[in-house]
Amino acid sequence: MTQPILHTLICSTRPGRVGPGVAEWAHAAAVAHGGFDARLVDLASFGLPVFDEPEHPRLGRYVHEHTKAWSASVNAADAFLFVLPEYNYGPPGALINALNYLVREWQYKAVGFVSYGGVSGGMRSVQVTKGLLTTLKMVPMLEAVAIPFVAQQLQAEGGIAANAVHGAAATAMLDELLRWTKALQGLRA
Repeated sequence: MTQPILHTLICSTRPGRVGPGVAEWAHAAAVAHGGFDARLVDLASFGLPVFDEPEHPRLGRYVHEHTKAWSASVNAADAFLFVLPEYNYGPPGALINALNYLVREWQYKAVGFVSYGGVSGGMRSVQVTKGLLTTLKMVPMLEAVAIPFVAQQLQAEGGIAANAVHGAAATAMLDELLRWTKALQGLRA
C-alpha cells in the first residue's frame, strides 16, 4: 500500500515572511514521522490573483493556468499540513483566496496545523480557518502545533529553534492526521 500524500503548505505569501522556515521544520517532522509521502508546497509559487475564474469553482471548468496548476496540486494531496501565521486575528488573505479557488479538490481531506505568531501562537488564525475548511467538507485536526513568539525562535540561517514540546505536539498531530487520512480515503473514492 502506498503512503498517503501530505502537502505541507506554506500559507503566507508576503515578502519577508518567516513561513518557509517554520514550514521546513514542519515538513522535516512529517518526513521523520514516516506515515506520509510528505511534500513541501509554497502557496506563493502559484501566483494566484484574487479569484478570477469566470465560473463557480464547484464546476471545475477552469480557464486560467494558475488555477489549473493549483487544482492539480490540491487534488494530488490526500491530506494537508497548513503552516500559517495570524494576521489581525485571522488567516492570511492569500490562504482564504486559495481556498475559494477550488471546491471538489478539497473535499474529504484531513488538515493539521502548525501556526505561529505572537502571544497566541497563531491559534486564532487556526480557529477562523477551521470554519472555512468544514464548509469545504474537510476535517481539521484538534491536535496542532502552536509556536508563540516565533520571532524569538528564528535562527540566523532562516529556520526556527523548535523545542521538545513542539516535537511532541507534531508527533501527536501527525499520528491523528494519518488516522483521519486513512479513514477518509473511502469517501474520496
